[in-house]
Amino acid sequence: MSKNAKISRRGFFLGAAAASAAAVGAAVAPSLRQDPAPSAAAKPAPEKGGGYSVTEHVKRYYKTTLV
Repeated sequence: MSKNAKISRRGFFLGAAAASAAAVGAAVAPSLRQDPAPSAAAKPAPEKGGGYSVTEHVKRYYKTTLV
């Protein structure tokens, strides 16, 4: 057997292994999908406006803006 025949055979088996792995991945992927987490219920908007509230997230942001 020549060197080219071995390389060709090796390439064939590598390609077959890659195709098999892709097929298994495609078959398993739908079972890995998770249902989205239920979103937190939004607070109702205030009747007279002014829906801004200072939360921990807002406080952290303001701390990052201090010079």
